[in-house]
Amino acid sequence: MKNQIINFQETADKFAVVETLYRFAAGIDLRDSNLLASAFAKDAISDFGPAARKAGFEYPVLEGRVAIVAALTGSLSKIDTTHSVSNPRVFINGDKAVMDALVEAQHLPSNDHSRHYLMKNRYDVELIRQEDVWIIQRVTIDNVWRSGDPSVLTDI
Repeated sequence: MKNQIINFQETADKFAVVETLYRFAAGIDLRDSNLLASAFAKDAISDFGPAARKAGFEYPVLEGRVAIVAALTGSLSKIDTTHSVSNPRVFINGDKAVMDALVEAQHLPSNDHSRHYLMKNRYDVELIRQEDVWIIQRVTIDNVWRSGDPSVLTDI
């Protein structure tokens, strides 16, 4: 019975870790800055640089929840997005976790849906548990493949 309880807690924690990435993606797609902020630690780091370089532009490493939310909501304010999370793998060690997942992100200018930029990115995520909630401490995003017009991300 004790092993079942431990396995149940581990399963619940793994689901909660993945749900953190769902909050991140939904916060962007729904333009909900509070939901997006709920996914990040106060001192979180977001590094989209590896994916951006493959798309042909530079994007700074963002430090701090406030800066991350402001940058993402600002840079994507004129882009309609849909993010799909798949293949998450979660490893938990106490109140810390690491996860890798694939995230497909479709980007369309809000005023011109005839253009798009589709990216399949690998997310490497470090998380911590704070007050029984998992939050992102660091996320590094690298691109696996992409199609469409990369200027969708830079011509806004």
